[in-house]
Amino acid sequence: MTIAHPLCFSACCSHFSIKYKLRSSSSSSTTISQLSSTPNQKTGVIVIGAGLGGLAAANRLHSENIPFLLLEASDGVGGRVRTDVVDGFLLDRGFQIFITAYPEAQKLLNYQQLELQKFYSGAKVYSDDGQFYTVADPLHHFWDAVNSLTNPIGSIFDKLLIGSTRLQVVGKSDSEIFSAQEVPTIELLKNIGFSDSIITRFFRPFFGGIFFDRELQTTSRLFDFVFKCLALGDNTLPAKGIEAIPNQLAAKLPPDSIRLNTRVSSIDFKNANPIVKLENGENLESEFGVILAVEEPEADKLLAGRNVKPGQRKPYRSTVCMYFSADLDKIPVKDPVLFLNGSGKGIVNNMFFATNVAASYGPAGKALVSVSLIGLFEDVSDDDLRAEIVGELSGWFGSSIVESWKYLRTYRIRYAQPNQCVPSGLMKKYGVGSGLYLCGDYMTSATFDGALVSGRKAAEALLADRASTLV
Repeated sequence: MTIAHPLCFSACCSHFSIKYKLRSSSSSSTTISQLSSTPNQKTGVIVIGAGLGGLAAANRLHSENIPFLLLEASDGVGGRVRTDVVDGFLLDRGFQIFITAYPEAQKLLNYQQLELQKFYSGAKVYSDDGQFYTVADPLHHFWDAVNSLTNPIGSIFDKLLIGSTRLQVVGKSDSEIFSAQEVPTIELLKNIGFSDSIITRFFRPFFGGIFFDRELQTTSRLFDFVFKCLALGDNTLPAKGIEAIPNQLAAKLPPDSIRLNTRVSSIDFKNANPIVKLENGENLESEFGVILAVEEPEADKLLAGRNVKPGQRKPYRSTVCMYFSADLDKIPVKDPVLFLNGSGKGIVNNMFFATNVAASYGPAGKALVSVSLIGLFEDVSDDDLRAEIVGELSGWFGSSIVESWKYLRTYRIRYAQPNQCVPSGLMKKYGVGSGLYLCGDYMTSATFDGALVSGRKAAEALLADRASTLV
């Protein structure tokens, strides 16, 4: 969930080199060159975009000793997966949870070095009767799950259906899930037999918060994949913020292979080797090809005029995330639990106390409150939005608690996820000719894992094409 802030340098600065060292969650680190000392530099592969997809592509190329440059327009790696430090708090740019069962992530990441902190396996649901009810994973919290069987967040039959649905998705391979016939998630849930009660009170806020889609029009393929990962793994946050994930990937790459604050203006495929033109006037030549690893809107701009259609464009999924700080005695719980709005009223979709999950997200004696909305709310000012959120949560927890919270920051994230409603229209061909390869979560699934898979597959498509030319 990236807000890019390009810092352009004039051509007269092209002989000056600046080094930037990543904060990394691992003991190792990588040095990133912000400016090249050689104009019109030539390299093997140029990867445009240092989000998870671009970093995964670069790691795959590096594993085969293929020279590359990874270009990033903003001031750090991660794309949408970034963390800011504000008043001693770690503010992830939008509501993001890392699921440990992501299969591609398990291959690429060192979980121990990430110091993953676990959420409660379940949620507390604010219902339309003004009460909170627990929905718990019986494999992690058996007695909580037993005690919740008779609460009004769905019937006993609904809760038994969750268990049977879980068994079904766990028994499927990922390839089976992503090749299965697809319907909107809401249709899948109704076909399974879930009641309107549990759909409204649990599935809409929970999976709506994951997909940024309360209408649950997102493809059933993505629902099944995420539901499977939730069944097999834990919901977590890295102790040093969500950006510890891309930082760890970047730390594996060679020194000077990543250039920050380097915005691409165009890509020229007229010559034998693609030429990447930068906004600072520099040209970079790629011998083997270009991997375009940027978000859909930026990809559309760079591909304008070319006969390449990465996917069926639909309105992007947007979100607003607002943060508050609080004294520890001014939060209602100490548990690392996610709160869901199952009342069908108000603008808050979900919220949690981030420091209950990872104490490192705030300074000693303070709590960090994260509140998420679905949509951009462009016609509402930050002040009015804050007042509405405070008023709504005062109904949840009491005005004496919520009104004591101190506002920190609002993130309005226009492009939070690609829209993967039916038909999902996911493109499986990563190489699109003329030395151009595409990756990003819009190519696979709108998850951390999807972005990582797409980067690897784009790099492998390039490697396969290169091998065929050498035969």
